[in-house]
Amino acid sequence: MTQGPLTGVRVLDLSRVLAGPWATQTLADLGAEVIKIERPGTGDDTRAWGPPFTTLADGSPGDAAYFLCANRGKKSVELDIATAEGAEIVRKLIVDCDVLVENFKTGGLAKYGLDFATLSVINPRLVYCSITGFGQDGPDAHRAGYDYMIQAMGGLMSITGQPDGTPGAEPMKVGVAVVDLFTGLYASNAIMAGLLHARATGQGQHIDIALFDVQAAMLANQATNYFVSGTAPTRMGNAHPNLAPYQPFPCADGMVVIAVGNDGQFRALARALGAEELGTDARFATNALRISYRSELTATLSALTAGHSMTGLMAVLETAGVPCGPVNTVDQVFAEPQALHRGLEVTQRRPDLSAPVRTVASPIRMSKTPVTYDRPPPALGADTEAVLAGLRRQD
Repeated sequence: MTQGPLTGVRVLDLSRVLAGPWATQTLADLGAEVIKIERPGTGDDTRAWGPPFTTLADGSPGDAAYFLCANRGKKSVELDIATAEGAEIVRKLIVDCDVLVENFKTGGLAKYGLDFATLSVINPRLVYCSITGFGQDGPDAHRAGYDYMIQAMGGLMSITGQPDGTPGAEPMKVGVAVVDLFTGLYASNAIMAGLLHARATGQGQHIDIALFDVQAAMLANQATNYFVSGTAPTRMGNAHPNLAPYQPFPCADGMVVIAVGNDGQFRALARALGAEELGTDARFATNALRISYRSELTATLSALTAGHSMTGLMAVLETAGVPCGPVNTVDQVFAEPQALHRGLEVTQRRPDLSAPVRTVASPIRMSKTPVTYDRPPPALGADTEAVLAGLRRQD
C-alpha cells in the first residue's frame, strides 16, 4: 500500500470542535497517526452538535454529522486530562509523539502540566500547536473565540451581505465556519513547517495560531484595498469589489455566475450574448470603467441572460471562453460530473453504524504519495485500550 508523505509522524490531538480537528484531519489524510484525546462519556463537543445524527446498528442516534466532517483518519482515546493519572498518560504518550495540537484557552493546560514549557522538556523535538481565539499574548489573549464572533470582529461580516438601502441589508456570516477552517489550514501548514525544522535541527517549537489573526489575513484584497485607498470596504451583495461583471446573473430556471477577469473576456461575453456593441461601448471599455458603470452594466446583462436556460447560457459562454458556473445546491455539487470524476465523496464503514460514513474527500492530489482514507471518523473511545496497552508494554 502506498504510504502518505507524513507516514511515521505521530500526532496527539487535544483539540475539539473544528479548527484544531480540521488541522489534524489534514495531517491524518496525509498519513500521520493521529490520536484524538476525548472526554470520557461525552467526547468532542461536536459529537452532539445535531441533528442530523448518524444511526447506530440498534437504531438509536449516533454521532452528529458535524463530528464526521473533521475527524476522519483518527484514533479515539477516552481520557480525563484533568486528573493526575490522565495528565501523566499524556506525558507518557508525548515521548513518542512529534506533534501536539490543542485549543484550550491561553495558559489553560499549564495547571495540568501539559503546556509547551513542560512537555518540551520531556520531548525537545515536539512541535506544539496552540489554537486560540486571540493568541498567546495581547489584551484579548484571555478571551474565548468562536468562529461567528470572529467573523464579526474580524471584519468579514462587514463586507458580506446586501448593501445598505437594499432589501435584506445587514451584516451576514458566511454559510460555513470559514475562520475555523482557514485556521485549521494555517495550523497544518505551520505544523508541517515545524516538522521540517525539527527534523533538521532536533528542536521543536511552539506554534501560536489565533482565529482573529487568521480572519484578518483572510481579508486579503479587501484589506489591501483599504490600505491603498484609505476607505473601508462595505457590503456589496454578490458584486466583486475589483472586477465587473463578476457576479450571478438571472436565467429562466436559476442563476449563473459570470466571472469576467479581463477586457478580452468581456468582449467575448458581449459577442456571445448577441450584444457586440457592449464590447465597444466607451463606458465598458476597461474593467475600471465597468466598475464605475456597474449598475448600468448589470441591468443590461441581466436583461440579456434572463431569457436563457442555465444550461443554454453556460454552453454559449463556455464556447466563447467566458468563465461561468451554475449556482448549485449542496446536493447538486456532488452530482456534478466533475465531482464524480474527481471522487469528491469518500465512503467508509464503521462497525457500530447502520450505514456507511460519507465525508468530503481531501482536495490534495499528490502523484507519488496520495492521500489515503484508512480510518473512518472513530467511535468514542474506540482505540483507548489499544493505545494504552502500548504504553503498558513500554512500562
